[in-house]
Amino acid sequence: MAAPAGNQFWKSRSKHGRDKTFLLPEDVEEAAFEYFEWCDSNPWFKHEAVKGGDLAGQTIAVPTARPYTQKGLQIFIGIDENTWSRMGKDDAYKDFWAIVELINQIIFTQKFEGAAVGVFNANIIARELGLADNTNSKNTNYNHSVLLTKDEMREITDALNNSI
Repeated sequence: MAAPAGNQFWKSRSKHGRDKTFLLPEDVEEAAFEYFEWCDSNPWFKHEAVKGGDLAGQTIAVPTARPYTQKGLQIFIGIDENTWSRMGKDDAYKDFWAIVELINQIIFTQKFEGAAVGVFNANIIARELGLADNTNSKNTNYNHSVLLTKDEMREITDALNNSI
């Protein structure tokens, strides 16, 4: 059965919406630093072939750093992208602005420096950080092919050989 038209049942609720995941900026900071520690303690592994020595020809697992990401942080601390965005700019979250900015800077710096020293793929990181080169190359696709007769080809070839 549907609610009667014009009802005001919603006004009798004790609260509206769900509770905030984080009540204090310090809680966000603590959760973010737990995520950073988790990333550092749980590296990715590359499988590389050993080139020399007793293990030549075998593959070994080589630990490699795990980049910090906003998506990874959001999953780790249990919030969505919209909430993270609002925490960084909405007036309702004004107290969180500074810590969100600090966390964003830490994530940016870790990825940038990791790419700069070759730990992370520089092309992927540059694109994600919005640092990709914007070279203004225009490809006009001119067709320079010309059909020549055998005699014309000989003349050009002879001219080139005589100039050398």
